[in-house]
Amino acid sequence: MAEQKIKEKKIEQKTEMKQEKKTDEKMKTTDAPLNKEHEKIIPQEKKVENKVESVKPEVKKVEVSKKSEAVTRGNDLHVSMKQCMFICRVIKNKTIDDAIVEMEKVIAFKKAIPMTGEIPHRKGNLMSGRYPITACALFIPLLKTLKGNVLANKMDLDKTRIYFASSSYASRPSKKGGGRFKRANIILKAKEFSLKENKK
Repeated sequence: MAEQKIKEKKIEQKTEMKQEKKTDEKMKTTDAPLNKEHEKIIPQEKKVENKVESVKPEVKKVEVSKKSEAVTRGNDLHVSMKQCMFICRVIKNKTIDDAIVEMEKVIAFKKAIPMTGEIPHRKGNLMSGRYPITACALFIPLLKTLKGNVLANKMDLDKTRIYFASSSYASRPSKKGGGRFKRANIILKAKEFSLKENKK
């Protein structure tokens, strides 16, 4: 009886071992295709990402329409407002290039700007005048920006004239002694004119 029991136990152990081997083989067969599928899917996702990065965004070209006038402003400039007022009178009704040339002549002491009041007389056709170098040096960049605006607005430089030039007082901060600093606002406007209007 004891021998039969031992034989039965051995048979049961063998059957259990066979069942465990079968389950292990099934697990291997089920895991293998999953790993292969993952290996196939991963490179495809990378390819998609690279395609998305390689696509360039479309740049829309903005067409600038032609405008009737060009404007520049100088705010809170450290200049005398009276000097700017007399310079604006000289610049008015002139082309931008001619105005820049005149400012350079004033800086080089070749031409004076006419001014009213108790001011010494100068050589030439004018009576009294001065050479406001700092003010003219600030007007040159303003005139150059006005020239750039004219070109950006698709206007003809030869036909454009500075039809509006004015200066006004800006907020003037106070000094220690009770006086105030010099500050001025400047506005320049240019416009296209026909040949007949330019002659007038």
